[in-house]
Amino acid sequence: MEQANETVQKKNLFSAIQPSGSITLGNYVGALRNFVLLHEQYNCLFCVADLHALTLRQDPAALRRNSASLIALYLACGLDPEKNIIYCQSHVPEHTELAWILNCFTYMGELSRMTQFKDKSQKHADNINAGLFTYPVLMAADILLYQTHVVPVGADQKQHLEICRDIAGRFNGIYGDVFTIPEGYISKTTARIMSLTDPTRKMSKSDAEDSYVAILDAPDVIRRKFKRAVTDSDAEIRYDPENKPGVSNLLSILSAVKGTTPQEEAQALAGQGYGALKEATAQAVIDTLSPIQARYQELIKDKEYINRVLQEGAEKAHAIAFRTLRKVYKKIGLYQV
Repeated sequence: MEQANETVQKKNLFSAIQPSGSITLGNYVGALRNFVLLHEQYNCLFCVADLHALTLRQDPAALRRNSASLIALYLACGLDPEKNIIYCQSHVPEHTELAWILNCFTYMGELSRMTQFKDKSQKHADNINAGLFTYPVLMAADILLYQTHVVPVGADQKQHLEICRDIAGRFNGIYGDVFTIPEGYISKTTARIMSLTDPTRKMSKSDAEDSYVAILDAPDVIRRKFKRAVTDSDAEIRYDPENKPGVSNLLSILSAVKGTTPQEEAQALAGQGYGALKEATAQAVIDTLSPIQARYQELIKDKEYINRVLQEGAEKAHAIAFRTLRKVYKKIGLYQV
C-alpha cells in the first residue's frame, strides 16, 4: 500500500519592533533570542516598524540610523535572512494601503478604549495626533497582510492583538474568509525582565536610562547599572517575587542569560551579599552580550550588506502582501485592471 508523502505547511509568524532607540536586555531575552529558533516551526517575518515610530516626533537622521541599527541587531542576534523575511515596514506600501481599508472597518469607540493611546496621550499631551489614535489599525494591517497565524506578544500588546482579531472577524463576516485570524504566541520559557530601578514594572527603553540595560551597553555601563539596581533591606538572597521583587528580578535576569532557574542561582549565591548577586548578574549579562556586540559592530559598518538584506526582504514581503491586498480590493469592489 503506497503512502503519500505529505508536506506540512508551516504557519506564518509576524513580529515588529520600532526603531525608536535602544533595544533592551528585556527585548533580547523576551523576543530576539527566541526568534532565532522560530524559523524551524514557522514562516517568519521580522519587521522594522519605522512607520509606527512616527506617532512621536523623530529626528530624521536618528530614525535612519536606528532602523539600520535594528536590522544589524536582528542579524547579530542570529536571525538568518535566508530563512526569515527581514524588512522595513515603509518599504512595503501595502501596509499603509490596507490600513486605510481597515480604518473603514474600525470603530472610534474601539480605538478610544486602547490603553496605550491613553498612556501616550498623557505622556505627550502636546502631540495627540490621529496616527497615535489609529496606531492599532496599522498594526492590524501589518499582521493581516501576511495571513499571519501567530504573533509574539507581551502583556502590553495583547489589547492590540485583540482589536486586530476583531477587525479581521468583522471583515470576514461581511466578505468571507479573507483574513487569517491570528493567535498570540507567548513563550512558556521566557523570563519577564523588570526595571532595575522599579522592579514592579517591565524593563522599558522609554524609562530613565539607569532602569534598563541596552544590548549595546559597554561592560562598565552594565556593571554600573547593576550596582545601582534596587534590592531591599533584607540581606538574604532568595527568589520571592512578591516580597523581594528587586532581588528576584536580578535572579531572573541571571538565570535567563545562563539558562538555569532563579532558585538554582539563589542557592549558588546563598550566604553571600547583594554585591555578589549584582556582580554575578552583571558578568553573566556582559558574557552574553559581548559576542552579539562584536558581530553588530561588524555588520553596522557593512551598509551594502544591510541594504541588500532589506531590499531582498522587502521583495519577499511585497510578494505576499500584494496577494492579500488584491484579494481585499476585489472583495470590497475596487475596480482592478
